[in-house]
Amino acid sequence: MRTDVPGLPSPHPLAELLPAVYLEHDFLTRFLAALDEVLAPVLLSLDNLPAHLDPRTAPEDFLDWLAGWVAVEPRDDGPPERRRAAVLGAVDRHRARGTLRGLAEALRLETGGARVRITESGGTVWSPTPGTPLPGTRRPWVTVRLEAPDPGRADRARLEELIAAEVPAHVGFTLELLPGGAP
Repeated sequence: MRTDVPGLPSPHPLAELLPAVYLEHDFLTRFLAALDEVLAPVLLSLDNLPAHLDPRTAPEDFLDWLAGWVAVEPRDDGPPERRRAAVLGAVDRHRARGTLRGLAEALRLETGGARVRITESGGTVWSPTPGTPLPGTRRPWVTVRLEAPDPGRADRARLEELIAAEVPAHVGFTLELLPGGAP
């Protein structure tokens, strides 16, 4: 959050709001100037509130605050554009969480657009007759194949942590890092 910003001019100086008779008092004008310096960041933030609440235009220190609003923890070491994209698309990703589309989008965002292929062990079927065999396997499993330009440089632990957070708790997974794909 913003605090004292030295030298930041107030958009609405308090001394200008006083009747003319009080402008002659040096102590009062200096006191109000000190208050202006403290209130300037607050007033400017309020004046620019729509820009501060939009992840595309928010200052970086507000971006972390916005991330908390939408339950996202963007990586601090990532580029600002990727952090902004994580906050901007958070609501849609929460809606798709636990699905193949949601997992693929989270991995694309984390890797900067690497090609993601996901296969799962489950399936659905409809049958008008009872006793129809169920599709898939008994043990739910997801296999994630990521095509990265340099698989050796990928942060495997971070990717596995992300996959574990995105798939349902009872579903196991395998991560395969393959050469190729976009950075």
